[in-house]
Amino acid sequence: MSDSQSGSFSDKKHYDVIIIGSGPAGYTAGIYTSRANLGTLIISGTLPGGQLMTTSEVENYPGFPNGIFGPELMMNMRQQAERFGAVVVDDEVLKVDFKKRPFTITTHAETYTAEATLICTGASPRKLGIPAEQQFSGRGVSYCATCDGPFFKGENIVVVGGGDTAMEEATFLTKFGKSVRVVHRRGSLRASKILQQKALENPKIEFIWNNVVADIKGNNKISTVLVKDINTGKERTIETGGLFVAIGHEPNTAIFKGQLELDDKGYIVLKQHTKTSVEGVFAAGDVHDHRYRQAVTAAGFGCMAAIDVEKWFSERKHS
Repeated sequence: MSDSQSGSFSDKKHYDVIIIGSGPAGYTAGIYTSRANLGTLIISGTLPGGQLMTTSEVENYPGFPNGIFGPELMMNMRQQAERFGAVVVDDEVLKVDFKKRPFTITTHAETYTAEATLICTGASPRKLGIPAEQQFSGRGVSYCATCDGPFFKGENIVVVGGGDTAMEEATFLTKFGKSVRVVHRRGSLRASKILQQKALENPKIEFIWNNVVADIKGNNKISTVLVKDINTGKERTIETGGLFVAIGHEPNTAIFKGQLELDDKGYIVLKQHTKTSVEGVFAAGDVHDHRYRQAVTAAGFGCMAAIDVEKWFSERKHS
């Protein structure tokens, strides 16, 4: 193992472990690997801090009884990783070579090598693709009901989607909202029968079939959405205090195609604990976890992966 605590890192190109991606998984992994005295580089990616950087208040992360702003939580994690010796560079990985060790990781600015790699690139929620969506993100537009549902008590809520996630989110949001309208572009749901039944039987949920959200309006916060019938072209305005987009997630794994085993949706396949199909490559967080998708579970996976990396190094050392 290299001496991660001495010398200047500015010109360092080889590390024991390179963590690709930041966010709760990447930063937590960095805290653990650097504390284990492994030379650690974290390459933060296009959105340093991950999805929480676009979240205003986080109320469900343990240890913050009054909540904490997403960007503040991520900066705290980053500083904690740096305190133990992890180097963080704000750059994006363009390609990787896991075919031979040391692994090669190429960014816009540099080419690095590592004995082990930990992938924490996360997943991105699919967007509606309308201009106002970005404007109202964090101001009434959300991509996670379990994260943000409690902020919408007593509101009329709109959910977009027709799959399992949309039905789970719509049902969950009835605990908080005055009403929940589900806007779906088809005339029937794609969700599993049990989730469909639960949503269809819920008196608080109304379905708007064969419609898409065409626009979002409001001053500082969302107040109405414009929905459009895809068959007739007829438009109507719905008053709402919250719009939940539940049309799926895309794992950020494009650069790993042909390098690692991915499932049919593009998520990284784990073989044993946090190990991937390539010896010495590990993964943590939403890049493999399409079930929970929470900051705290991503952090937990980051911790697990870092411990697995440390164990892998120690086994190689003694083999």
